[in-house]
Amino acid sequence: MKKYKFYKISKTKKLRYLDNNVNSNIWIVFLHGFSSDLEGKKPEFFLRYAKKNKLGFLAMEYSGHGKSYGKFENGNITKWTLDAKKIIKGKIKNKKIILIGSSMGAWISLNLFKFFTNQIIGFLGIGSAPEFLQKLMWNKFSKKIKNEIKVNGFANIKNGGYEYTISNQLIRDGLKNKVLNKKIRSKIQLVMIHGSKDEVVPVSFSKKVLKIFPNSFKKLKIIKYGDHSLSSQKNLKIIISELKKIVDHQIN
Repeated sequence: MKKYKFYKISKTKKLRYLDNNVNSNIWIVFLHGFSSDLEGKKPEFFLRYAKKNKLGFLAMEYSGHGKSYGKFENGNITKWTLDAKKIIKGKIKNKKIILIGSSMGAWISLNLFKFFTNQIIGFLGIGSAPEFLQKLMWNKFSKKIKNEIKVNGFANIKNGGYEYTISNQLIRDGLKNKVLNKKIRSKIQLVMIHGSKDEVVPVSFSKKVLKIFPNSFKKLKIIKYGDHSLSSQKNLKIIISELKKIVDHQIN
């Protein structure tokens, strides 16, 4: 049974989170995807692994997601990155971090390197989707939808079996958070996992993330017939096996 808690940012702002508050020098931090929450299988699976191996674990819901404060349409990549930064600083402090970024969570993860470069020792991406707002949404929108967003400030979009509220400020903020043209010089264990049948985010996005890290120990794991979520028991076991390799590298 998952026990959720709330991290207080101010009198009116609270972020819902899940943690395994153990005295460990290594913490696994899970960052979920766009318009997602902590109700899925991944957070519970990673929490169970962390408990079993006596590792710290933290997963949180950005503002406007799940039971955290705020409206989804008021959020953006900058705000969600700062949400993650605040709760990591408050809960983990100076301990070592292994980031797990699912879809948009990989974009948030890449942003966090500028705040926690010396603490991040590993990064595992699942269906990574950095810069998806421009490359997978805006660039593919019809003139009609683009005009609706500009005039009304938002539009409800269906994409890959999901429906999202896409605001003009969200798209504009995405342009301020470009990461694929940068280099992160950290020497870390880096694994990108992607489903071969991902119909939401192309595998090329995971390959682009690998190029950002010229000095890291890199691996691309493509799961045959895997979808974007990769939440089946079989796929989660594959992900855990890759996570275990990152952890073992630090312990041994």
